[in-house]
Amino acid sequence: MALLVVMGVSGSGKSTVGSLLASKLGWKFYDGDDYHPEENKKKMAQGIPLNDQDRIPWLCHLHDMLMREHASGQNTILACSALKKMYRCLLEYGEAGINCENSSSQLEEQKEPASRKILFIHLDAPMDLIAQRLAKRRGHFMPPELLQSQFDALEAPSAPENFITVSVEKPVSETVSVIEEYVRNRYG
Repeated sequence: MALLVVMGVSGSGKSTVGSLLASKLGWKFYDGDDYHPEENKKKMAQGIPLNDQDRIPWLCHLHDMLMREHASGQNTILACSALKKMYRCLLEYGEAGINCENSSSQLEEQKEPASRKILFIHLDAPMDLIAQRLAKRRGHFMPPELLQSQFDALEAPSAPENFITVSVEKPVSETVSVIEEYVRNRYG
Protein backbone atom coordinates (compact mmCIF):
# COMPACT_ATOMS: atom_id res chain seq x y z
CA MET A 1 0.00 0.00 0.00
CA ALA A 2 1.45 3.33 -1.03
CA LEU A 3 0.58 7.01 -0.80
CA LEU A 4 2.39 9.35 -3.20
CA VAL A 5 2.27 13.14 -3.30
CA VAL A 6 3.44 14.65 -6.58
CA MET A 7 4.66 18.09 -5.53
CA GLY A 8 6.22 21.22 -6.99
CA VAL A 9 5.51 24.76 -8.06
CA SER A 10 2.55 25.69 -10.23
CA GLY A 11 3.21 24.60 -13.81
CA SER A 12 5.67 21.83 -12.91
CA GLY A 13 3.25 19.21 -14.20
CA LYS A 14 1.89 17.77 -10.97
CA SER A 15 -1.61 17.06 -12.29
CA THR A 16 -0.42 15.72 -15.64
CA VAL A 17 2.33 13.52 -14.20
CA GLY A 18 0.19 12.37 -11.26
CA SER A 19 -2.82 11.41 -13.37
CA LEU A 20 -0.70 9.61 -16.01
CA LEU A 21 1.22 7.76 -13.30
CA ALA A 22 -2.01 6.74 -11.56
CA SER A 23 -3.40 5.48 -14.86
CA LYS A 24 -0.28 3.41 -15.59
CA LEU A 25 -0.23 1.94 -12.08
CA GLY A 26 -3.99 1.50 -11.75
CA TRP A 27 -4.06 3.69 -8.63
CA LYS A 28 -6.51 6.33 -7.44
CA PHE A 29 -5.67 9.95 -8.26
CA TYR A 30 -6.67 13.21 -6.62
CA ASP A 31 -5.77 16.70 -7.78
CA GLY A 32 -5.34 18.86 -4.67
CA ASP A 33 -6.37 21.96 -6.63
CA ASP A 34 -9.88 20.51 -6.92
CA TYR A 35 -10.23 20.73 -3.13
CA HIS A 36 -9.17 24.37 -2.61
CA PRO A 37 -11.95 26.37 -0.97
CA GLU A 38 -13.53 28.93 -3.28
CA GLU A 39 -11.96 31.76 -1.25
CA ASN A 40 -8.46 30.41 -2.03
CA LYS A 41 -9.22 30.15 -5.75
CA LYS A 42 -10.57 33.72 -5.82
CA LYS A 43 -7.53 35.04 -3.99
CA MET A 44 -5.12 33.36 -6.43
CA ALA A 45 -7.17 34.47 -9.45
CA GLN A 46 -6.77 38.05 -8.17
CA GLY A 47 -2.99 37.57 -8.09
CA ILE A 48 -2.80 37.32 -4.29
CA PRO A 49 -0.51 34.53 -3.03
CA LEU A 50 -1.99 32.21 -0.41
CA ASN A 51 -0.54 32.37 3.08
CA ASP A 52 -0.17 29.58 5.63
CA GLN A 53 -3.56 30.36 7.19
CA ASP A 54 -5.20 29.94 3.77
CA ARG A 55 -3.49 26.62 3.19
CA ILE A 56 -3.67 24.87 6.58
CA PRO A 57 -7.37 23.82 6.47
CA TRP A 58 -6.98 22.71 2.83
CA LEU A 59 -3.88 20.63 3.62
CA CYS A 60 -5.56 19.06 6.67
CA HIS A 61 -8.49 18.07 4.44
CA LEU A 62 -6.07 16.49 1.94
CA HIS A 63 -4.39 14.63 4.85
CA ASP A 64 -7.77 13.23 5.89
CA MET A 65 -8.42 12.06 2.32
CA LEU A 66 -5.04 10.30 2.16
CA MET A 67 -5.57 8.60 5.52
CA ARG A 68 -9.05 7.40 4.43
CA GLU A 69 -7.52 5.87 1.31
CA HIS A 70 -4.78 4.27 3.39
CA ALA A 71 -7.34 2.82 5.80
CA SER A 72 -9.23 1.30 2.88
CA GLY A 73 -6.04 -0.20 1.43
CA GLN A 74 -6.10 1.98 -1.70
CA ASN A 75 -2.82 2.99 -3.38
CA THR A 76 -3.25 6.72 -4.01
CA ILE A 77 -1.51 9.59 -5.77
CA LEU A 78 -2.20 13.20 -4.81
CA ALA A 79 -1.05 16.20 -6.84
CA CYS A 80 -0.34 19.03 -4.39
CA SER A 81 2.19 21.86 -4.38
CA ALA A 82 3.40 20.99 -0.83
CA LEU A 83 5.97 23.78 -1.19
CA LYS A 84 7.03 24.09 2.45
CA LYS A 85 8.20 21.43 4.87
CA MET A 86 5.33 22.42 7.18
CA TYR A 87 2.85 21.74 4.35
CA ARG A 88 4.31 18.27 3.84
CA CYS A 89 4.10 17.68 7.59
CA LEU A 90 0.42 18.67 7.51
CA LEU A 91 -0.18 16.17 4.70
CA GLU A 92 1.55 13.48 6.76
CA TYR A 93 0.29 14.25 10.27
CA GLY A 94 -2.76 16.49 9.90
CA GLU A 95 -3.09 19.35 12.38
CA ALA A 96 -0.38 17.80 14.57
CA GLY A 97 2.08 18.64 11.77
CA ILE A 98 1.78 22.42 12.18
CA ASN A 99 4.93 22.58 14.31
CA CYS A 100 6.64 19.53 12.86
CA GLU A 101 9.87 21.31 11.93
CA ASN A 102 10.69 21.34 15.63
CA SER A 103 9.29 17.96 16.60
CA SER A 104 9.08 15.64 13.55
CA SER A 105 10.86 12.76 15.34
CA GLN A 106 8.28 12.91 18.16
CA LEU A 107 5.44 12.96 15.61
CA GLU A 108 6.83 9.93 13.81
CA GLU A 109 6.92 8.02 17.09
CA GLN A 110 3.35 8.99 17.99
CA LYS A 111 1.60 8.53 14.65
CA GLU A 112 0.66 5.29 12.96
CA PRO A 113 2.95 4.01 10.20
CA ALA A 114 0.53 5.23 7.49
CA SER A 115 1.89 8.74 7.64
CA ARG A 116 5.46 7.55 7.09
CA LYS A 117 4.36 5.76 3.95
CA ILE A 118 3.86 9.00 2.03
CA LEU A 119 6.47 9.40 -0.69
CA PHE A 120 6.88 12.97 -1.92
CA ILE A 121 7.82 13.18 -5.61
CA HIS A 122 9.32 16.63 -6.15
CA LEU A 123 8.98 17.76 -9.78
CA ASP A 124 11.86 20.12 -10.39
CA ALA A 125 12.71 22.50 -13.26
CA PRO A 126 14.22 25.95 -13.74
CA MET A 127 11.90 28.92 -13.34
CA ASP A 128 12.20 29.97 -17.00
CA LEU A 129 10.89 26.60 -18.21
CA ILE A 130 7.99 26.70 -15.76
CA ALA A 131 7.20 30.29 -16.82
CA GLN A 132 7.01 29.16 -20.46
CA ARG A 133 4.57 26.40 -19.49
CA LEU A 134 2.40 28.75 -17.46
CA ALA A 135 2.25 31.25 -20.33
CA LYS A 136 0.65 28.54 -22.50
CA ARG A 137 -1.82 27.32 -19.84
CA ARG A 138 -5.42 28.49 -20.10
CA GLY A 139 -8.37 28.28 -17.72
CA HIS A 140 -6.43 27.77 -14.48
CA PHE A 141 -7.06 29.94 -11.43
CA MET A 142 -3.32 30.28 -10.72
CA PRO A 143 -1.97 33.21 -12.78
CA PRO A 144 1.62 33.17 -14.09
CA GLU A 145 2.32 36.34 -12.10
CA LEU A 146 2.36 34.26 -8.89
CA LEU A 147 5.15 31.94 -10.08
CA GLN A 148 7.89 33.94 -8.34
CA SER A 149 5.99 33.66 -5.05
CA GLN A 150 5.90 29.88 -5.52
CA PHE A 151 9.67 29.67 -6.02
CA ASP A 152 10.18 32.03 -3.07
CA ALA A 153 8.08 29.76 -0.84
CA LEU A 154 9.60 26.48 -2.07
CA GLU A 155 11.51 24.54 0.56
CA ALA A 156 12.79 21.58 -1.45
CA PRO A 157 12.48 18.27 0.42
CA SER A 158 15.58 17.05 2.23
CA ALA A 159 16.57 14.21 4.55
CA PRO A 160 15.01 12.81 6.64
CA GLU A 161 11.89 13.43 4.52
CA ASN A 162 10.74 10.52 2.34
CA PHE A 163 11.15 11.92 -1.20
CA ILE A 164 12.65 11.72 -4.65
CA THR A 165 13.37 14.67 -6.93
CA VAL A 166 12.70 14.25 -10.64
CA SER A 167 13.58 16.78 -13.33
CA VAL A 168 10.70 17.72 -15.61
CA GLU A 169 12.95 19.17 -18.29
CA LYS A 170 12.38 16.08 -20.43
CA PRO A 171 9.11 14.99 -22.07
CA VAL A 172 6.24 14.06 -19.75
CA SER A 173 6.30 10.41 -20.87
CA GLU A 174 9.94 10.12 -19.78
CA THR A 175 9.26 11.80 -16.45
CA VAL A 176 6.37 9.42 -15.77
CA SER A 177 8.49 6.40 -16.78
CA VAL A 178 11.29 7.38 -14.37
CA ILE A 179 8.82 7.70 -11.50
CA GLU A 180 6.93 4.54 -12.46
CA GLU A 181 10.16 2.51 -12.44
CA TYR A 182 11.09 3.89 -9.02
CA VAL A 183 7.62 3.19 -7.58
CA ARG A 184 7.43 -0.35 -9.01
CA ASN A 185 10.90 -1.17 -7.63
CA ARG A 186 10.04 0.25 -4.22
CA TYR A 187 6.44 -0.90 -3.79
CA GLY A 188 6.28 -3.90 -6.10
